[in-house]
Order: sequence, then C-alpha cells, then structure tokens
Amino acid sequence: MSSFALYRRPGGVVFLDDDRDYLEMLAEVMPMDWYVRLFIRPAACIALLQQERQRSESDIWAQREIINRWHEGASLIPLILQYWREDGSNRLSLIRVCVVDYAMPAMSGLRVLDEVSEWSGQRILLTGRADEQLAISAFNRRLIEQFIPKQTPDIGRRLSSVIESQRRLADERYQQIWRATLSREQHMLLSDPLIAQALEQLALSQEWVEHVVIGAPFGILALNGQGATSWLQLEPSANLPELAELAESQGADTALVQDIRDGKKLMNLELQLALGASHAPEARPAWAIAGAAAPVYAALFGIPADFSPGAACSYRHFISTCGERVLHD
Repeated sequence: MSSFALYRRPGGVVFLDDDRDYLEMLAEVMPMDWYVRLFIRPAACIALLQQERQRSESDIWAQREIINRWHEGASLIPLILQYWREDGSNRLSLIRVCVVDYAMPAMSGLRVLDEVSEWSGQRILLTGRADEQLAISAFNRRLIEQFIPKQTPDIGRRLSSVIESQRRLADERYQQIWRATLSREQHMLLSDPLIAQALEQLALSQEWVEHVVIGAPFGILALNGQGATSWLQLEPSANLPELAELAESQGADTALVQDIRDGKKLMNLELQLALGASHAPEARPAWAIAGAAAPVYAALFGIPADFSPGAACSYRHFISTCGERVLHD
C-alpha cells in the first residue's frame, strides 16, 4: 500500500453499452449505494463527461481557494466544514469511473474515450474475445486503466470489484492540493505502510465516506454516510511533551497532563481553537499507531452538529434522492 489518501470521497459511475439488456443487468447488480448513470448512445455519454470536466474544475478551484485562504492566515478546519456545508451534495454527483463497451455500432469504446480525453476519471473497457489485443494495446498506451472481457464468469461481481478499487484510488490533483498543508515529516508518516494500513482500517470501521488529511493541525477531518463529522487527531510521539505542556497551561490537572505525556490521552486544543467553540477542550483516550520508525498517537473526537453538514447534505440522503436507475438514450 502507498501513502494514505489525503483526500477521498465517493465517485459516480457511468456505463455505456448499446446492449439494453446488459445495461439493465448492471443496474440491478451494481451496489445500491453507488451513484450510477446508464447510457445506450455514445453522444449522450460524451456530452455528460464533457460537462463533468467543467464541474470537476470548479470543485478543484474551490479546494484551492481553501488553501489560498489558509496561506493568508485562515484556519483550515472551519474552511473545510464551510465547503462541505455550502457545496451540499454537488461534489457527490461527480463521475469518477467510466465503463465503456468496446464493440458498439455507432462508435467504438476507445473512440468514445478519445472524445473525452480531457476528462480526468478512471476508464474501464468491456471487451469481446476478438477485442482483447486492442484492449491490451490501449492499456499499454495508458488510454484505459483496466479492461474486462464481457464473458468473464460472474461478471457483475468482477466488475463491481474493479470499479470499487478504481473509485478508492487517490486523485493526484487533490493529493497535490492537500499535500501543501503537510510538513515533510507528516507526509513521511502517512507514507509508512503500517500507518497507512491502520488508517485505512480505521476509515472502514468508522464508515467514513469522505475525508481530508491536513497538517495544521495534524489529523483527518471525516464525514460518514449520515453527514456526521469527526476529527482524528494525530500526534507523533515526539510532540507529546509539547501537547502536555500546552494542556497544563490551559488548566489541565496533573493526572491528565501525565496521561498526555504517556500517550494515553490526547486533548483537542487546536480543534477547539479552530472552531472558536465556547465550551472547554476535551480529552479522549488515545492509542498508538505503530510505524516503522516511531508510533503516531491518535484520538477520535466528534465535531458539534452545528458545524457539520448534517443529514440533508449527507451521502446517504444524496443516494436516496437519485431515484431508480434508468437507461438514457
């Protein structure tokens, strides 16, 4: 495993195939918590992906503006929470993966993908037996990320597995944006395979559907499917004495200060400062995430509901409003 993804969120999936029955089968077997669009004709699919490029650029611009404001002195956490609230569910409908049949009468799948060459998502080609050499050539030329023969046994399960792996890949454009907030040492920690794996497991256990890793303060701001926000505070072991001293200066008792020094608890002093909340900072139990060089200590904190996007902007609500999966001409 490479570095833990600095930014991840759900991505929509587009299918293009001239076989109506095949598309209807895919509509039934693809996971119901995916945003799925189904197209029979290439022109409509191409038009959608061309629009997607513009929408994606707008989203990239919005996130770069967060970094620009941070460079000007604003706090990152409130800016990210504001972005989530104001965006609503717009970003959740952005297409991440396109699955195209190669053999179509009007236009080949590779020609369709060539028409949308500036679209930045992941590309999967469905092939017949006679098309495999063309698909291998396209893969070697990096025109597609994957190809799958339509005759593959249990094609629905195989295809959904491949799509899910592509949906979870980190988008390098967003990686570059959020890497700017990290120090070299922080980025090295996230690149440690043991730490990256532990964070992936935590993200799954907490059912995060979207997260952002930031370096100031160091941690992960995350959303679950219901729109609740949490903050995973990360503290390298070398930082524990400084955090303990800061907690002591804020009136923490002797036992808590010692627990922070020992890595048994963390205090969300920087989070509360960023939110400007009136209530006192919290201390939560911490645990060590083993790294190759030294452990990183972590503690999970909830973000107050009045700062969170909430259920109305949640991924679950977005999926519930998409309606039945229909075929578009």
